[in-house]
Amino acid sequence: MPLDPSLRAGNRRSLAAYAAQHFGWSVQHGVATITLNRPERKNPLTFDSYAELRDLFEQLRYADDVQAVVLHGAGGNFCSGGDVHEIIGPLIGLPAPELLMFTRMTGALVKAMRHCPQPVIAAIDGICAGAGAILAMASDMRLGTARSKTAFLFNRVGLAGCDMGACAMLPRLIGQGRASELLYTGRALDGEEAALWGFLNRLCTPEEVLEQAQALAREIAQGPSFANGITKTMLHQEWAMGVDEAIESEAQAQALCMLTEDFSRAYHAFAEKRKPVFQGN
Repeated sequence: MPLDPSLRAGNRRSLAAYAAQHFGWSVQHGVATITLNRPERKNPLTFDSYAELRDLFEQLRYADDVQAVVLHGAGGNFCSGGDVHEIIGPLIGLPAPELLMFTRMTGALVKAMRHCPQPVIAAIDGICAGAGAILAMASDMRLGTARSKTAFLFNRVGLAGCDMGACAMLPRLIGQGRASELLYTGRALDGEEAALWGFLNRLCTPEEVLEQAQALAREIAQGPSFANGITKTMLHQEWAMGVDEAIESEAQAQALCMLTEDFSRAYHAFAEKRKPVFQGN
């Protein structure tokens, strides 16, 4: 439930009316859906869509009307990566400083996805390659189909597999050996193998993958959104912590959540034998 506008801090904002320029955007029942919408090209990214996605995920840190995000592609494919003609071609011949500006910008998108408090669910069908595979990896959960094909194919275009955080994040999702295989070979991971390896949370039919992702997002959106944001933060930050440091950080985080009204609401609902209605504060 959004805060009373009169009580918002200066950086709080509504994103329901956001007008996306380079992809689809909608918000219903606290769930934002981002649609990569260039189906004739299997939804590749451009310089502009990279930048707008980065900026939007940054804005989501301050949104009080979005509690979960679904990311998917139109037309039976998720995302084919960077557009060959609009990104790959123009990169050839650029000087090193400008290339570094580009790679830092793409990495900033992943950082923004990881730092926004809303859980991000990728609904993956068809092609999920290159930067598209990175967007899926950077999401908090991934629902896919048996026909999905996920490929970190950077080495097939003469690049290293260490792109946009892949060497840090992918081994944590599927293990060092499996990640090494994908990053060294660039081969595609089909849906069944991706589910077996733990890259996908579940397999759905192509007709149901978006619907199931949105249903999961709605379930999360109905939960204690402030506490969910803390969970996401700790899942990310504890990668770099020892056990003792993690336990202390979690103690502090949980004590903060115990100060929320949602914690009190849950107690009173339990005492009254009813389902709690969380409001995110």
